[in-house]
Amino acid sequence: MTETATLTRDAIAQTHDLIRSYIRRTPCLECDAADFDLASAPLNFKLELFQHAGSFKTRGAFTNLLSRKVPSVGVVAASGGNHGAAVAYTARKLGIPARIFVPSITSPAKLARMQEYGAALSIAGERYDDALLASESWARETGALAIHAYEQLETLLGQGTLGCEWEAQAPELDTLLIAVGGGGLIGGVAAWYAGRVKIVGVEPIAAPTLLKALEAGHPVDAEAGGIAADSLAPRRVGELMFPIAQQFLDRVVLVSDEAIEQAQHAIWRVLRIAPEPGGAAACSALLSGAYRPGPGERVGMLVCGGNTAAVNL
Repeated sequence: MTETATLTRDAIAQTHDLIRSYIRRTPCLECDAADFDLASAPLNFKLELFQHAGSFKTRGAFTNLLSRKVPSVGVVAASGGNHGAAVAYTARKLGIPARIFVPSITSPAKLARMQEYGAALSIAGERYDDALLASESWARETGALAIHAYEQLETLLGQGTLGCEWEAQAPELDTLLIAVGGGGLIGGVAAWYAGRVKIVGVEPIAAPTLLKALEAGHPVDAEAGGIAADSLAPRRVGELMFPIAQQFLDRVVLVSDEAIEQAQHAIWRVLRIAPEPGGAAACSALLSGAYRPGPGERVGMLVCGGNTAAVNL
């Protein structure tokens, strides 16, 4: 990646060429809306939970490690789980040491993923921001390369490749529903589509980070709780993605923890796919009525992660 690289469609396409051989081209699945007790056009699901390490985060991780100079001491990241798993997986594939700082709320399934990939783990605080501060201190002390989960150009470019891929697979879609945490994913995808489809952000009521930022006109601190706190609850959204959200997002809708759980069960019942709570959030917006499509509107929903034990589905 050059110093002058920006978050454009051309840069995202070049990034896709860079990481294409390292990532999976995850499938799209179209199904009848009636299967979910909805009266709408057929639904499209982009199944990014089948990505290496179980989430879209692997795209951004490979982009960072393949386009930035990595010191011999390796890389460090802070994560609620999925970003850490992606960095650990990517580092192992490329033979690079990795240390991941995680908060105490990280799910056992995600901790197991990171351990499986051989990363050194450190628990720091209760929330993502606590782990981030610890990771930044480690980077200063050791010289390790910090891989940010969303506030890094290379991360956004990598996540934007999902949009590049999705459009090629389902060019007929009118609307995309995408869960929002720190905003790297929705920022990258929105930069790819650049207003050519309607993009709706979905956040938990317990973590309305982007909604509050849009209301304030700039990123601000927000609540950071709820069932999807290990993936959708940073203290605030990224500065890099925020102007993209202002320009290209149609709106942000909020969903309850109950709606997310119900969507997890519905996706399992209909598709026999087990998403984590954050991975089911986009679908929960449609099933709960937080987002209501118009007649004939073709909606795509991103199932962005699947790092869950899924024992009760």
